[in-house]
Amino acid sequence: MKKEYRIIVSGGGTGGHIFPAISIADAIKRKYPESKILFVGADNRMEMQRVPDAGYEIMGLPIAGFDRKNIFKNFRVLWLIFKSQRMAKKIIRDFAPHAVVGVGGYASGPTLKMAASMNIPTLIQEQNSYAGVTNKILAGKAKMICVAYDGMERFFPHEKIKMTGNPVRKSLIDMKTNRAEAIKAMGLDESKKCVLIVGGSLGARSINEGVLASIELIRENNDIQFVWQTGKLYFEEMKERIAAAGKPDNIIVTDFVSNMANALGAADLVVSRAGAGSISEFALLGKAVILVPSPNVSEDHQTKNAMALVEKGAAIHVPDTRTKEDMIKTAIETVKDAEKIETLEKNVEKLGRPNAAEVIADEVVMLAEAYIEKETRRKKEKIK
Repeated sequence: MKKEYRIIVSGGGTGGHIFPAISIADAIKRKYPESKILFVGADNRMEMQRVPDAGYEIMGLPIAGFDRKNIFKNFRVLWLIFKSQRMAKKIIRDFAPHAVVGVGGYASGPTLKMAASMNIPTLIQEQNSYAGVTNKILAGKAKMICVAYDGMERFFPHEKIKMTGNPVRKSLIDMKTNRAEAIKAMGLDESKKCVLIVGGSLGARSINEGVLASIELIRENNDIQFVWQTGKLYFEEMKERIAAAGKPDNIIVTDFVSNMANALGAADLVVSRAGAGSISEFALLGKAVILVPSPNVSEDHQTKNAMALVEKGAAIHVPDTRTKEDMIKTAIETVKDAEKIETLEKNVEKLGRPNAAEVIADEVVMLAEAYIEKETRRKKEKIK
């Protein structure tokens, strides 16, 4: 008998939330192809494009985050939360899910709150080492909380926690390539060490400024090649500024790396922000990494993510305020130290969990099964 589960997956806002959400949905569909999955996201956020591109239906809520700088703007935010909760309740009633999954992001709050109030089981997938306010609030009514870091009992009831790791893009697992193949695909020199510098798809100003501040250092170390993803927001500016400074031959400047599997495969060392999704990918691929946490995130959770790895000898930390002075200098020193690179690779690989999406999918299905059985019993008793 074919199983047909109805699951809502809610959240988004950034790739760090969207990619895990899609990975979980894909894992459910692989195991139970007849299942129906509906995404609920925030209007005008990137999930409204990325989710349909992945082949799933999505409905948007007019939700927004609180403005910490201008408290008067939050009257409108409170209204949007109220409106989003009403819309979420209607979506849930119409779709009639067997379980609801929250992956973080604005939309997950009203969706999971309404689902729990309607006695539909909810599962939270917390990606970071420091739980956000919304997930801490939602945890009280959640049936299961899937985490990627040790010590999450600080935030959640220990009996609800399951260590699963963070789901990563299946394309990275499927396209895991050896270095020689990746170097060739990227048009790089196999005889030279490679440093990949990324600041996310939109880019990171401080990381870009760190590269520009060290152009002469990059030029002097011609035995190392650099691939620098500026991000689309900064590409034209960075291209002009590096041209004016005299672009070194050993650096490739690009707005976006379309094939990240090849870029990571070619890299001996990665310089990156410390988003939970990115860290999970580095762990899965066993990549030595220098983490430059973004200071522009709630509760400074990227720094906490980074330090969770640094404490295990699985990453190097460069503060955002020290990118100009330390970032490229540290990258050059590290990539030339074969023993250091090997230690970082071994330690970070220990943290990788390649089956995270499948494990979480199994938990979602267990919740759905329990709900179906409960509803079946309730209906039988009502007939009697």
